Amino acid sequence: MKRDSKKKKIFVLDTSVILYNHDSINNFEDNDVAIPITVLEELDNFKKGNDTKNFEAREFIRIIDSLSDNATLTDWIPLVKSKGGMFKVVMNERSDLDARQIFDDNKPDHRILNAALSLVQEYPDRKVILVSKDINLRLKAKSLNLTAEDFLTGKIKDVEGLYTGISTINNLSSRIIDKLYQSGYCLPRDIGVKNPVPNHYYILRNTNTSALACYNALTRRIERLEKRSAFRITPRNAEQVFAMHAILNPDVKLVTLQGVAGTGKTLLALAAALEQKRNFKQVFLARPIVPLSNKDIGYLPGDIKSKINPYMEPLYDNLKFIQSQYSEKDKEYKNITDSLENEKLVIQPLAYIRGRSISNVCFIIDEAQNLTPHEVKTIITRAGQGTKIIFTGDIYQIDTPYLDAQSNGLSYLIDKVKHHSIYAHVRLEKGERSELANLANDLL
Repeated sequence: MKRDSKKKKIFVLDTSVILYNHDSINNFEDNDVAIPITVLEELDNFKKGNDTKNFEAREFIRIIDSLSDNATLTDWIPLVKSKGGMFKVVMNERSDLDARQIFDDNKPDHRILNAALSLVQEYPDRKVILVSKDINLRLKAKSLNLTAEDFLTGKIKDVEGLYTGISTINNLSSRIIDKLYQSGYCLPRDIGVKNPVPNHYYILRNTNTSALACYNALTRRIERLEKRSAFRITPRNAEQVFAMHAILNPDVKLVTLQGVAGTGKTLLALAAALEQKRNFKQVFLARPIVPLSNKDIGYLPGDIKSKINPYMEPLYDNLKFIQSQYSEKDKEYKNITDSLENEKLVIQPLAYIRGRSISNVCFIIDEAQNLTPHEVKTIITRAGQGTKIIFTGDIYQIDTPYLDAQSNGLSYLIDKVKHHSIYAHVRLEKGERSELANLANDLL
């Protein structure tokens, strides 16, 4: 098929990109996309299972099947969602420059490199770019003089400038802070804010005193906050006060808490959820399973519960800490035990939540930085009436090989949803776990 395509680039997709986002093939505007046959072979190995990567593999195979219809995959086939781009499967994985010989291994990565190199020979007038989430593969491509890029869709450009949810305003007039304490509120213009962000938090200070406040988009006021406890878990700093307020605020349906280890993200989320559990049918506490050494949990000994317990233990630790605030005779202590037994409180891997209806549920997702943007979207779009979702995580502590601080689902969510009236975000800075934990965070 002859085409006037000198200006169009050819993007060669690696398996990692497709497992990150099955719809990635439609994200290259009017450029063409090539899929090496080795990628389809690898996807065939991933199609069985209940994990996200298995779902992504199956969805991509369905997309290709639908688009190809009666055509053969070795021809350029139009991509319906793009602006004129086409795709095809590259069968030829041989080129004058043979990656298998250079790297002395016939592994799939090297065959994918050869497929890209063969396109460079076949289309000398067009720019061929290998797209991969695998840093090592990109480095190998560049060593072969082949252009390589990360998949940029859903990637945050300025992670350091990511929305924090908190502003500090110094040198305020004592009259304004007095008004906050007397009336409980002031207007945004009183503190010099022209376009206030819904549910944004403020630390307001002058030389003598200070106040904590939040902008309420419904009343259009800056309202003073007081420290609130939940299940005897009391906030220890301003950020924790804000986090507790966001979770307990019935008008906020989506909360993100970002912060390093020891800042109290999971503990605050769980305590605040338990405090209001009468408002929900269930409280779900989930986290993605990131297999050790990238081996599936099937490698672990024992039945399914034994395999999963090591991953869920941090969640149980937080629950036990909350329970330890009471004696065994207290009704709150018994309530937590009863909630677990009656499945009013459910602690499960995230994969087990998939497919369930989450109406009238308070849903806490821990370690959300290990999710892709597409996984985060899938979770939120499943929320029914009366559901509140809380994502917690540390964007700098990622355990999956193809995500980083810029491309993980938590960063993506914070960047895209900021300024919405039913959303609140708090970045927790100060570690409160222990003096020893703070020492490690600060000096090691």
